[in-house]
Amino acid sequence: MANNLFGVDLGTANIKMFSKGEDKVLIEKNTIAIRNKTELYAFGDDAFAMYEKAPGIIKVSFPVVNGVIADFNNMQRLAEQFIERNAKNHTKNCEFVIAVPTDITEVEKRSFYELFIKSKMRPKSVMLCEKPIACAVGLGLDVNEPTGVMVVDMGADTTEISLMSLGGLVLSDLLRVGGNNLDEAISTHIKRKYSLVIGQKTACGLKMELGSAVGNDYGSQLVVGRDVVSGLPVETEISSEDINEAIKEQLNSICTSIKMILEKTPPELAKDVIRQGIYLAGGTSNLHDIDKLISEVTNIKVNLAENAEQCVVRGLNVIVSEKKFSSLAYNLKKKVYN
Repeated sequence: MANNLFGVDLGTANIKMFSKGEDKVLIEKNTIAIRNKTELYAFGDDAFAMYEKAPGIIKVSFPVVNGVIADFNNMQRLAEQFIERNAKNHTKNCEFVIAVPTDITEVEKRSFYELFIKSKMRPKSVMLCEKPIACAVGLGLDVNEPTGVMVVDMGADTTEISLMSLGGLVLSDLLRVGGNNLDEAISTHIKRKYSLVIGQKTACGLKMELGSAVGNDYGSQLVVGRDVVSGLPVETEISSEDINEAIKEQLNSICTSIKMILEKTPPELAKDVIRQGIYLAGGTSNLHDIDKLISEVTNIKVNLAENAEQCVVRGLNVIVSEKKFSSLAYNLKKKVYN
């Protein structure tokens, strides 16, 4: 297979790319820093390090919001720089296969296509693939079989709940709840309880270190924030109990949506889901005990993916590498106009 083939998953938090030429998955923060409104100052991990720390002349932003491209120009600049830095020797006549979320409009889907087809790399072709299908393939599942497969992909801004069979989506729900919502809930709870303002990075760290989906105790941690009353920096001890209380409502929303999909599942496919279990992927699935919570709510076994963030992009690589999966990716232009 050609070395100039790329599989790309544009997530809200991270941009993930599989480069055939490099034969590895490349991951960086999907973040860009612009100085004086137009000048590219930094991107990826370097830009994320500046988030919540940059002066006024530097704007640090995330071009993807709620799973879709919110800032087309900056996302295109970021993608071009990311690919040029990591795989510049393999961009001539390159080909892309891009993962796109379900339950988005045709206009939003087309923006993923045009982001690459109109880029300065001038690719030979750009194919799209539904993200849940790529995720299932990345988990090692054969979605072409007449067997029901249920995947819950928990991202930064969204949670995608999908039921698949015979290479297509039977049921799906794109829930606007993800890791960032949990972080916001933690920040709000701490501000209300301790009159302490903390940053998003601190909230995310507390979530991953202390948070538990079933209320288990993972200790406590000292954090530094700004006191609402005095306006001065102070240090406060935050416990697992605080974090668990803050994220409980958001997790309940995710569980309710999973149950709703299960209630609509046809009986024969439901039997397959019971046998195989629910597959859990995405960066937010790394939250402590999230698999236990979903299993308790549904009474169904939950399979937690290894390298959960990479499932989609690894699935894209399999789809373009193995002939039996090639029909899972499609050309948007042909699909729309033919």
